[in-house]
Amino acid sequence: MGLKFDRVHNYNAGPAAVPLEVLERVNEQWFNYHGAGMNVMEMSHRSKEFDKIHNDTIAKVRQLLNIGEDYHVLFLQGGASTQFGMIPMNFLGEGDTADYINTGTWSTKAIKEAKLFGDVNVAFDGNDVDFMKLPSQDELKLTDGARYVHITSNNTIKGTQFRQFPDTNGVPLVCDMSSDIMSHPLDMKPFGMIYAGAQKNLGPSGVTLVVMRDDFAKGANEGLTTMLKYQTHIDKNSLFNTPPTFAIYLMGEVLQWVIDNGGLEGMAARNQKKADMLYGFFNDHPDYFKCPVAEDSRSWMNVCFRLPNEDLEGKMIAEATRNGFIGMKGHRSVGGLRISMYNAAPPESIEAVIAFMKDFMTHNG
Repeated sequence: MGLKFDRVHNYNAGPAAVPLEVLERVNEQWFNYHGAGMNVMEMSHRSKEFDKIHNDTIAKVRQLLNIGEDYHVLFLQGGASTQFGMIPMNFLGEGDTADYINTGTWSTKAIKEAKLFGDVNVAFDGNDVDFMKLPSQDELKLTDGARYVHITSNNTIKGTQFRQFPDTNGVPLVCDMSSDIMSHPLDMKPFGMIYAGAQKNLGPSGVTLVVMRDDFAKGANEGLTTMLKYQTHIDKNSLFNTPPTFAIYLMGEVLQWVIDNGGLEGMAARNQKKADMLYGFFNDHPDYFKCPVAEDSRSWMNVCFRLPNEDLEGKMIAEATRNGFIGMKGHRSVGGLRISMYNAAPPESIEAVIAFMKDFMTHNG
C-alpha cells in the first residue's frame, strides 16, 4: 500500500522529514494565512501577524522545555556551525578554559573553532574508540573552574546519543542538540545554553534555535561585532534584522504537533518504540546486520550499520531507493548505511524498512 500523496519513506539525516500533518496544515493556509491575504513568507517581520507567530513559537519552546523567563529563546541564522565559533567568541577570554567532550565530527569542528578564542581542554577524546561509545562519568577529565562544558547530545555520523548528561559539578553545560532536540524530556537546570539547527527535528533549514540561561548570558564578553553578540538578539527578541520568518513559522507548527502528540514524553515513547524495533531486528541477525556502536551509547535518531561487504551495501541502497526508502546511505566520511528516524518518522516507516531488509537478506544471504 502506497503512502499518502505518493510520498516516500524518508530516512534523510537532514534536512529531514516533517510531520505530514504539519505539511497538510501549512498547505491549507499557503496562499492566505488566516485571512492575512498572503503567505507567511510574504509578511513583514514587523507586522502584527508575524509578531504573533514569532511569540507563539517562543511560547511553545518554553512550554515543551518547561522553562521560565530566566531563559532566553532566540532564533538565529548561520546554522549550528556558526554557533561553534560564536560560543567561544562570547564566553572565552584570556585565562579562561572551556572543556569539550569530543564524541564525533561535529564536536571536533566545535573544538577547532573554540581554540581560536581561548584554552580548550578535551575532557574526553572519542577518537580513541573510533567514536563508537560515549564516555562514562569517571572517564571525563574536567577542569576545575571551567567557563563551560561543551557536549554534543546526538552524533548523526557515528550514531551515538546521550540521554543522561555528565555531572559537571555546577559548571554550565553548553550543548549542541541539533539532531535530537525535543525527542525526549530534558531537565534544563544544568544547561547554560542549548542550540540546534532546525532541519532535523524542528522543521526546515534556515533557523537555529538557541535557549540560553540569563545568568550565563550576562557573563558574555564585551566589544564583539553586533551580529555575533548574543545580547544583540536577546535585546531585540531575535528581531534585530530580518529573521528567517517562514522557518520560524514552520518550527512553531512542528512544535504544536509535538504538543498535540503527547509532548516530550510522547516523543520519547514514540522514539523508543522505533529504536527497539530496529535495533531488535539487527540483534536478531547479528551476522548480517552489524551495528558497531556500544549498546548503551546507541542513538534513537540515527542508526548506523554495516552489511557483510560493501557490494551488498551498495546493492541494498540502490534497491531501497527504487522501492521508496530514501536516505539510507551512510555519511560519506564513514560509508555503510544509516536510517535516521527523527520525531517525524512514523513507526510504520520503521516496520516497512525492516520488512524490506528482511526480504533483502533472504534473497542476498
